[in-house]
Amino acid sequence: MIKARFLSFIMRFHVITIFPNIFDSYLGESILKHAIAKKIIRVFSYDIRKFSKDKHHTVDGRPYGGGVGMVLKALPIVRTVEATRRKIKKGRRVKVVLFSAKGKALNQKTVYRWAKDYDDIILISGRYEGVDERVRIILKAEEISIGPYVLTDGEVPAMVIISAVSRLIPGVIRPESLEEESHWSKLIHKEGTSGKDLEYPHYTRPEILEYCGKKYRVPKILLSGDHKKIEAWRKAHQK
Repeated sequence: MIKARFLSFIMRFHVITIFPNIFDSYLGESILKHAIAKKIIRVFSYDIRKFSKDKHHTVDGRPYGGGVGMVLKALPIVRTVEATRRKIKKGRRVKVVLFSAKGKALNQKTVYRWAKDYDDIILISGRYEGVDERVRIILKAEEISIGPYVLTDGEVPAMVIISAVSRLIPGVIRPESLEEESHWSKLIHKEGTSGKDLEYPHYTRPEILEYCGKKYRVPKILLSGDHKKIEAWRKAHQK
């Protein structure tokens, strides 16, 4: 488990975007809402357009070499990140992440490392055809992809990071809830683990579910009350 931090610790996420209001609904519900209310995490969004110095607040341009679509300009993003850094107290550990289809695939080990090693995570959300490569170079940002597919925006990956990292912060969810989850055994390298890393099937009430003329029953072993047999069944059904 991640060692508990000082009670005054707050994990802060800073999202660099051209649509800062897009997160309001997502962060206003469920676990993240409660974590924010308890001041365990904070999420800030910054409008890149405010750091574009031309009269039209331009943030994108045509790609050099030709091609379809527009590319987000480097300077407005760099200025936004610089302004964000100035708001962060000295001594806090800062990580800059740039979402990109060519980035390193996100996994639970990376999420765990970020939750453990950093206090502020700056998330650069791209749009259109992508972001000028000089953003990565200037800011020394780590390029991350959340999967082998293309999205219309970088705000969804930012939400993924906020969700994945936040739930590892002490106080956001119960620690015992983490230990039986997918990907946890390989992350912690517990002795005696089978190497299987995904969760077993879950069932809840009713015991017999009737749908379209068919009956779907909960496996009898889960109703037995024999915890050793139940544990063995669960291990056998992990993937």
